[in-house]
Amino acid sequence: MLLYPTMTYYERNLPHWHPEGKAVFLTWRLYGSLPEHVVTEIRKRAEHPGRQFARAERFLDRTSFGPLWLKQPNIAEAVAACILRGACELNQYAVLAYVVMPNHVHLLIEPRVPVERITRGGKGVSAQEASHLLGRTGLTFWQGESFDHWIRTPAEGEKIRRYIEENPVKAGLVGSPEAWPWSSAAKR
Repeated sequence: MLLYPTMTYYERNLPHWHPEGKAVFLTWRLYGSLPEHVVTEIRKRAEHPGRQFARAERFLDRTSFGPLWLKQPNIAEAVAACILRGACELNQYAVLAYVVMPNHVHLLIEPRVPVERITRGGKGVSAQEASHLLGRTGLTFWQGESFDHWIRTPAEGEKIRRYIEENPVKAGLVGSPEAWPWSSAAKR
């Protein structure tokens, strides 16, 4: 019996495994949102990618370095609209949860097309729209690499959904998940 009949794999700095029919947790960040010494330190440690993600996430949530373009309501709204367009208009995935933070994005989806296509298209379109609004066309907006993790169990999916929607509270931006307008929690 095959547990995962079809699995795609590709690699950049991180490995990307995507079994067919499984939900995927995605995170990407603004270009320059982590200082190079932090990135170097994270890569130096021989840690599981999940631990590397957690270390980077703690730094990103402090929002004390680099660009915070997603903190601007019109930019956050443009990025959230791109996420929802990928689900509703393009039918590339079902959105289970999302949040647009000041310098990064979390997304939990059930993909209907290859995840690489989703991240490349979503990041590309949102970067164009946000860069246009910022008057900084032709410059890098998103960091090239994205983090992803496929969901193994329903309990893990629920834990990650809560993590995503509670991220603005954990970062001290709002008092409740529903109060952050650029998230699935605000849309419930």
